[in-house]
Amino acid sequence: VLALPRLGCINVHASLLPRWRGAAPIHRAVEAGDDRSGITIMQMDAGLDTGPMLLAEGVDLAADETTGTLHDRLAALGGHLGVQALQLAAEGRLAPQAQPDAGITYAHKIDKAEARIDWSRPAAEIERRIRAFDPFPGAQTTLDGAVLKVWRARPLGDATPGAAAAPGTVLPSSEGGLTVACGDGAL
Repeated sequence: VLALPRLGCINVHASLLPRWRGAAPIHRAVEAGDDRSGITIMQMDAGLDTGPMLLAEGVDLAADETTGTLHDRLAALGGHLGVQALQLAAEGRLAPQAQPDAGITYAHKIDKAEARIDWSRPAAEIERRIRAFDPFPGAQTTLDGAVLKVWRARPLGDATPGAAAAPGTVLPSSEGGLTVACGDGAL
């Protein structure tokens, strides 16, 4: 099937390959705390996101970037680069480049079970996961038996009063939200 089209098959991939090959490159870039992501237009081959790169353009990630905001920015960029790639292909001016062997990572599919917050983890890691799972599947925790979706959080550090409490303990808060003890401080 990949050999049927005269110019082959191309893919608009939402990462700067070879980083984040696979099903969830946007989620994983946010979750990992990457500073940059982008779009790679690639020639498809039999491997999973392993084909030669045709065009690539990066974007900086904001400190409060979510999967939703990054998705929207990359969708616009991907449309622009996709059209550019088709124009260059029609003119015979695409120059495929093999992906480097260094820096390969795999962005495995998101499992809804990952959305459950593990309060024993470091606050910065939890905060990134919350942003990575916004809007899907939505980070969640329970409070008094009720499931709560968490859309925003801010690490407060271990100087927060009560931050030495057991992870998952709700702490007094004067900021109009919930403060919860984490493995290394509070959110």
